[in-house]
This record gives sequence, C-alpha cells and structure tokens, in this order.
Amino acid sequence: MYTCLLTYLMNKKTVKDIDLKGKRVLMRVDFNVPMQDGKVTDDKRIKASLPTIKYVLDQGASLMLMSHLGRPKGGPTPEFSLRAAAEVLASHLGIPVKMAPDCVGSEVEAMAKELKPGEVLMLENTRFHAGEEKNDLELAKQMAALGDVYVNDAFGSAHRAHSSTEGVARFLPAVSGFLMEQELEYLGRAVANPEHPYIAILGGAKISDKILVVETLLAKADKLIVGGGMANTFLAAKGLNMQDSLVEESSLETAKSIMAKADDKLILPVDAVIADKFEAEANTQVVDVDKIPPGWRMMDVGPKTLELYKQALNGAKLIVWNGPVGVFEMPKFAEGTFALAKLLAESGATTVIGGGDSASAVKKAGVAKQMTHVSTGGGASLEFLEGKELPGVAALMDK
Repeated sequence: MYTCLLTYLMNKKTVKDIDLKGKRVLMRVDFNVPMQDGKVTDDKRIKASLPTIKYVLDQGASLMLMSHLGRPKGGPTPEFSLRAAAEVLASHLGIPVKMAPDCVGSEVEAMAKELKPGEVLMLENTRFHAGEEKNDLELAKQMAALGDVYVNDAFGSAHRAHSSTEGVARFLPAVSGFLMEQELEYLGRAVANPEHPYIAILGGAKISDKILVVETLLAKADKLIVGGGMANTFLAAKGLNMQDSLVEESSLETAKSIMAKADDKLILPVDAVIADKFEAEANTQVVDVDKIPPGWRMMDVGPKTLELYKQALNGAKLIVWNGPVGVFEMPKFAEGTFALAKLLAESGATTVIGGGDSASAVKKAGVAKQMTHVSTGGGASLEFLEGKELPGVAALMDK
C-alpha cells in the first residue's frame, strides 16, 4: 500500500517538467513564519523557498506568491500581514518584491497583469478570506485567474485541502516546486523503501495524535524509541505509578494493545528527570521511572535512557525523528532532547527530522546542518508518515 502511495506521490510533475518562459506563475509558499513586533524572527521557511523562486524567475516568468500566516479571525488584520515576509524575501533575492493589498480581486488582477518577467508580487494572507480553509472553489477560481501556471512548494500546508493548496490546482496546470519534491523524496524513503537498520523516534505529548504513525512505524522500523509525554502513557499502561506526570487516561488501552504487538521493538524510558512543579524553576531530581515520588512529574529522559537510545541508534542506516523527548522549551528539561539531537548528528545515518518541535530542537542544539533533511512541515510530515494521501500533493499533475 505504502509503496503504491509513494510511487503515486513521487510521480508528480515539477517546475522542471513545464515551460515557464513568459508565463505568469502563481506559487503557493509556506511563509507562515514566527513574528514579533511586526518583524520575522525566523526566516528558515522563506529561505527554503528560494531555490524554486529563483528557478522560476530565471526561466523568464513573472511570479506571484501566496501563503497563509497565523490564524486571523474575521478578515484582514495588520498583525497577520505578509508585508514583513515580503521585505525579508526581497533582501534575500536582492530585487524589490511588490506587495498586493489582497490575494484576489480586480486591483490584484491588474497588478498581476502588469507584472513583467523576472518580477515578484507577494499576495496578501490567504486566510484573510474565510473561504480559504473551507476550500471555497469560487475563491480558488479567483486566485487561479491571476496566473497561467500553479506551483505548490508549501509542503507544510500540503495536508490541508484549502483554496490555495488544493482548490486552485483544479483550474490551472499544477506542478510541485523543489522543496515539495525534496520533502516527498526523503519522507518517502521512510514510508516506502527504508534502509535497515531503520530506527524511528517519536516524542510529543499525546498518543492519540499519533496512533496511526506509531502503528505504521512499528510495521516498518526495526526499533521505535518513544519519549516525551507519550512515554508516560505507555509506562502507566505497564502498571507504573506516574504520579503527577502527564498521562492520557483515554489512551491506556491503546497503549496496552500497541505494546502487545510491538514485541521487543519498543524502547521506553527507564529513568527520568522529574520536577515538583510544571515550571522552568522547579526542583528536579533523576530517578528510575518506577520510583517517581508523590507530587512529582516526569519532564525529561534521564542518562540511563539516553544510553539505551545510543545503543539502539548504533549502526542505524536511517533514523526518522518526530517530537521532543522532554519539555525542551524549559532549559532544565531540554538536555535529553538536545543530547538525542547530537546522537543523530554523529550517527552517520540518513537522518530525517519531521518538522515542528523536532526541527526547532535540532536548530537549538546547533546540529540542524548535520541532518540529512529537516522537514518544513510538522503536521504534513506526520500525516505522510502515517501513509495518508496529502490533498495538496494529490492535486498536482502526474508525469
């Protein structure tokens, strides 16, 4: 099933399979970047789109970019404008980037028509229209009216069927950009044709969010390392008293059934850094997971657990990681996640980091550049690893 799905997803046309000279290209990018005081605080996603943007411009096309930013409620809001992202993009490209007042409408259509080859127009936040998240086809049709060709390079939004990711592809010839192609290639290796030994690592808070991916990875990987809040639920399902640790009571039976099927593939923490409060300045100690005192909670994995992880990763050919193994936002409880990031960096394996918090963790640990591939999409990479079809990819033309 997964091999068929992957062949289908990998068999999509890219910008290299289509003539762009003199065309108006409408491109969906993922400029959903962190902002503070009207400034972009991390431009990683903007940089990730540069190869496709430069290629399109080099082919003699004019380019219109569209993206969402944040979750604006009830129409246009200045704090969610893409103007700051357009300014950062202009500094990277070394050319002006024009700013549209909207992503559709007569004024925007006039700006699109006037755009000359080699010029760039940034459309305003697609989520300023309520129809975007409903995949309103009338809105998608208005977006499509701006261009001759549609390019989707926003892997981080490919798991959503929205007007700008799926709807617009019904009205224009639709191909993928280089970032989308790269994401499908590396995540595809983990799903369809993994090298062995293949070690998967899952963290984060809840099992319920990741049941399908746990089952998929158990079927594919040689070992599945589980950390973070998810591990607490597995340990509680084994009968351990997790005291005040985050435990997902509704998933205890699920955890039991997963463990029954997992044989010896599942690696759970054996010791933990615990705290007397869920606070950055809490008191801490390291104990075995079956010796957590009343009123304390598990916040990070301990040194014995990291040694187990190290042994499991030794000799791995492919490692896929999605989700931190501790509350890494608090410095006292980040050591396990950062130590794990460094183990991956030194492993010699193909390392695929599944976006979101894991991408943030390898960056904070200073080892992002040593990873083979750091995904730009947390939710999208998770759904891809589950073997789900991504609407934004499915809508693209086949080769």
